[in-house]
Amino acid sequence: MQKFIEDTQYLLSVDFVQVSLVATVLLGILSGVMSSVIVLRQMSFSVHATSELALMGAAAALLFGLNIGLGAVAGAVVAAIVLALLGMKGQQDSAVGVVMSFGMGLSVLFLHLYPGNSSTAMSLLMGQIVGVSRDSLNLLAVTTVFVVAAVIIFWRPLLFASADPVMARAAGVPVGAITVFFAVLVGLASAQSVQIVGALLVMALLITPGAAAVQITSSPVRAVLWSTLFAFVSSVGGLILSLAPGVPVSVFVATISFVIYLVCRIIGSVRKRGASRDEAAYTKRVHTHDEGRHPHPGEERKVR
Repeated sequence: MQKFIEDTQYLLSVDFVQVSLVATVLLGILSGVMSSVIVLRQMSFSVHATSELALMGAAAALLFGLNIGLGAVAGAVVAAIVLALLGMKGQQDSAVGVVMSFGMGLSVLFLHLYPGNSSTAMSLLMGQIVGVSRDSLNLLAVTTVFVVAAVIIFWRPLLFASADPVMARAAGVPVGAITVFFAVLVGLASAQSVQIVGALLVMALLITPGAAAVQITSSPVRAVLWSTLFAFVSSVGGLILSLAPGVPVSVFVATISFVIYLVCRIIGSVRKRGASRDEAAYTKRVHTHDEGRHPHPGEERKVR
């Protein structure tokens, strides 16, 4: 344990690890803000498909010697728009399956054709936070600022369109445009997550924190705050724990996220049971009071 602590402290003082630490902080904020809205809009399966297309774009960029981050963004955004447009026609489930299988097939092809180091290609699947360059960090920072600002600015119509799209459309809210716009935001977040936690475990940051948050609160604003906290703890904690053993960061990120979800699930269950008991006790007291109270003279005359 002592060696683990010493190795971790030493690695945290290294320059490229500090860059990675900043990247995990930004990714935690980005993922947390998006996660609860993704859960509210029931887009969990779509996130997985989007990450597959982000992987395809990154693999294509790797093969042709282009910027991996920009390739991932391009693939994810295109996938998100396609899924949003197809989903408007009531074919969301089948569209996700088709897009996901197509993206995975092309990803396998591009990674197979890549002549370079296989570990670089594998990092797109499993994640490699310590390999984040300063250019990738700058792209992540710009993406985080843009996505968070967009969610804050369009929070009210986005929440309305997510909670009740029929009423929102009747009230004049452009539900279709919001759907496509939010899909683009999901694509941007997925593309950044692929580079750090890998395409296989994107859901650990883009879905699990939001799913945990809704277990302990019904307030959309508090759900975003809790989700951001959970994503931050998972990403930063996963990085710190992965340094000394040299294990891919995605393993610890997924584990921490899952533990947080289980704890929140237990807390939510306990609260629901307590609320049910309180409601039953209140109903019983009201019923007993109604049976035990004496009728007024007017009520006695009505009975007679």
